[in-house]
Amino acid sequence: MRISARELLGQLLDTDSFVSWDRPPITVAATPRYSEALHKAAVAAGTDESVLTGEGLLRGRRVAVIACEFGFLAGSIGVAAAERIVSAVERATELGLPLVASPTSGGTRMQEGTVAFVQMVKIAGAVAAHKAAGHPYLVYLRNPTMGGVFASWGSLGHMTFAEPGALIGFLGPRVYQALYGHPFPEGVQTAENLYRRGVIDGAVTVSIFRRIAHRALNVLSGVPTPDWAAGERYSRVDRKQAAEPVSAWESVLISRRPDRPGIRDLLRHVTQRVPLSGTGQGESDRTVVHALARFRGQPCVVFGHDRSGQQGGYSMGPAALREARRSMALAGELRLPLVLVIDTSGAALSREAEERGLAPEIARCIADLVTLNTPTVSVLLGQGTGGGALALLPADRVLAATHGWLAPLPPEGASAIVHRDTDHAAELARAQRIRAADLLADGVVDRIVPEFPDAADEPVDFARRMVAAISTELAALRRHPDAELRALRERRYRRLGLPATVDDQPAPPTKH
Repeated sequence: MRISARELLGQLLDTDSFVSWDRPPITVAATPRYSEALHKAAVAAGTDESVLTGEGLLRGRRVAVIACEFGFLAGSIGVAAAERIVSAVERATELGLPLVASPTSGGTRMQEGTVAFVQMVKIAGAVAAHKAAGHPYLVYLRNPTMGGVFASWGSLGHMTFAEPGALIGFLGPRVYQALYGHPFPEGVQTAENLYRRGVIDGAVTVSIFRRIAHRALNVLSGVPTPDWAAGERYSRVDRKQAAEPVSAWESVLISRRPDRPGIRDLLRHVTQRVPLSGTGQGESDRTVVHALARFRGQPCVVFGHDRSGQQGGYSMGPAALREARRSMALAGELRLPLVLVIDTSGAALSREAEERGLAPEIARCIADLVTLNTPTVSVLLGQGTGGGALALLPADRVLAATHGWLAPLPPEGASAIVHRDTDHAAELARAQRIRAADLLADGVVDRIVPEFPDAADEPVDFARRMVAAISTELAALRRHPDAELRALRERRYRRLGLPATVDDQPAPPTKH
C-alpha cells in the first residue's frame, strides 16, 4: 500500500496544523489527450497536481513541506509541478523555515517532453540556494522514487531517509528491461540496500522519521540549550588528584585495551542524537561513526573513529575519509560546530585503499578542516596513528585524554624504520614525544582531560567528563565570529613547531 501525500502529511505533522501554499497549477501546452489525462488524474488522486506544498508544525516546530502524490500520473514532474515545488522552496528560504520534502515519483512527465526533464535543474538550484542560506533540508523518500526526481531534489538532503521496502533508483526496472532485454538485478534498488551501501541514512517508517526529524531539527536549529551543571561538573573533576605520569609506551599500551571507551560511549551521554550513515555517494565504512548531537546543550555535527568497528582486521579506508568530508560539509552548510574524535590504529594498507585514493582523501580532509568556516573541536581519545589520525586533527581546540597519543606510525613501525626491529618501540615512543603531556607542551594539544587512572577502569565517569569538556569548548568557541576562528586556526598551524621567538610574518619577495 502506497502512502498518499495527504496521509504522509497527516502522519508527519501535528494534527490539523497543515496550511497549504498551493495556487491553481499554471497552464501548460497540452494536447486534448493530455488534457484528458490530467483531468482523470485529478479525479483519481483527489489533488490538482502531483505535488502538495505548504507549512505545518512538526512537534511544535514550524516547517515547510513538499509531498508528492503518486496517484497523480505516477507522481511525475512536469512544468506546473516543478513551478509549485520551486515556489515552495523559495518561500521556505525567504521565511527561514526548515524544509521537509517527501518525493514519490516515476520521474519526469513524458507527456511534456524535454522541457519537463530540464525542470529538475530549476528545482535543484532552488534547493541549493535554500541550503546555501543555512536552512535545513530533510528528505523522506517514498515508494517508488525514480529517475530525475531521485537524481535531483530527492538526493540533496542534509539527511535522507526512506520508507522501508521502497523502490529507489535512477532507471526504472521496466525501462531497463525494455532497453537491455533482461531484468534489472533484484535487491539493488531498495531502500535497505541503499542504506547498507551508504547512499541514504536509513529506512524507517513515517512515524519514526517524524521523531528523527524532530531531533535533527532541534540540533540543526543551532541554538544552544542551557546546561548550567556541565561546566561545574567539569571544573570539579578537573581538580581531582590526577594519576602519576606514565611513559609514552605505557600510554600506548593503555590506549590499546579492548575495553577502553570509544566514541560510541561518548554518544551515550549526549542528547538529541541522530545517527547518519555513509558518504551519500554509495560508500560507507564500518570503522567510523557520524551523527548530529548536542553535547550538554551545545549542537554540533560529530564524526570519529569507532574502535569497535576496527576489530577483526578492519582498518579505515578512503570511504571513511569521504564520510569525514561529508560531516565537514554538513557542519559548514548548516553553520554548526564540528566535533572530531581520533581513535585509530591506522589507515588501511591495501591495494584497494591505494587505488581508491587514500592519500588524496587524507590531504583533502586536512585542507577542508583547516579552512572550514565553523567552530571545530578535535578529541584525541585513544590511539592516533598516521594520516588517518592527522586528517581529523587541525581544529580550533584540541583535547586529549591522558593516554591519548599521536604519531606518524605506531611505535613498533617507527622502530622498524630506525632500528630495523620492533625492540626499540618504547624508546621511539619517548623520543618522538607522542603522549598527550608532550603534545600539550609542544602546542599540538590545548587541554588534557584526565583519566583516573585509566578510562577503561571508569568508562562512564570518563565519558561524562569528556562530554562536559567538549561542551565547555563549544560554548567558548561560539562566542567568536567564524572568520576570526578561521584566521586564528590558520595562524596556529602556520606557527606549529616554530620557536616562540620566530616571527610568523611571511618573508618579503626576493628581488631579481
